[in-house]
Amino acid sequence: MSAIENGELEVTDTDGLIVAITGPPGVGKSCLVDGILHRLTPNNLVAVLAVDPTSPISGGALLGDRIRLSVLDDKTKADSIYVRSIATRSSSGSIPSIVRGLASHLLANNFDLVIIETVGAGQSEMRCAAIANRIIVVEGPARGDGIQAEKAGLLELADLIVVNKSDMEGAERVVNDLTVSLTLTDDAPPIIRTSATKGDGLDELSEMILHLDERVTSRRARARQQLLMAHENILILNPAFEAILDRMSEEGLVLEEALRLLNE
Repeated sequence: MSAIENGELEVTDTDGLIVAITGPPGVGKSCLVDGILHRLTPNNLVAVLAVDPTSPISGGALLGDRIRLSVLDDKTKADSIYVRSIATRSSSGSIPSIVRGLASHLLANNFDLVIIETVGAGQSEMRCAAIANRIIVVEGPARGDGIQAEKAGLLELADLIVVNKSDMEGAERVVNDLTVSLTLTDDAPPIIRTSATKGDGLDELSEMILHLDERVTSRRARARQQLLMAHENILILNPAFEAILDRMSEEGLVLEEALRLLNE
């Protein structure tokens, strides 16, 4: 079994393009990724790391992202694509720490682009900043989703905002609202309209991804998330972590004592 399959990867500072595509469920992230892959391959080697939430009850995850990618049916393109579904497992955020190591490994092995498709918008999606060097936030015609993204701080982190399903009622209002919301930002991200089902805007989006500029204001937030993820990874990999969790839940071990034991 290779290193990429068993997850035993060393995190390196490999140069390369890592793009996180995030947004609330139902805005069409998977369809957008499919459309992007159709346009960027076979001229580019592209990896897709799709994160699925782990059930807190069963510990399982659906991991069905390959099913939703029609591009894999095209043999001439499929050979240029690597798809890996990843369960969140014990990570407190929606982006497990191992994803960064996987992305670095892929870039070091001649992939031109790594796309990370996240679970959905929310505070935990700030974690994608620790992995990606470009962040694309996908919005839909339902304006409530945009409000949640604003609350989570995702719009401030975004290098590009995509309003998908632009052929549906309400999409133009979302574009206008987002434009107004971002007027106070000195380096506001560009906004692009797409329709993944009709193909509208996908050629432009695919080209923009390859040449997307990093926003200055996102750098510090990205560094902060990188530090938080590194600290969490040290905690989770502690051999005593699971045993101490058991003692906290079964024996009433207090937090202060748990922290002391983890630091021994």
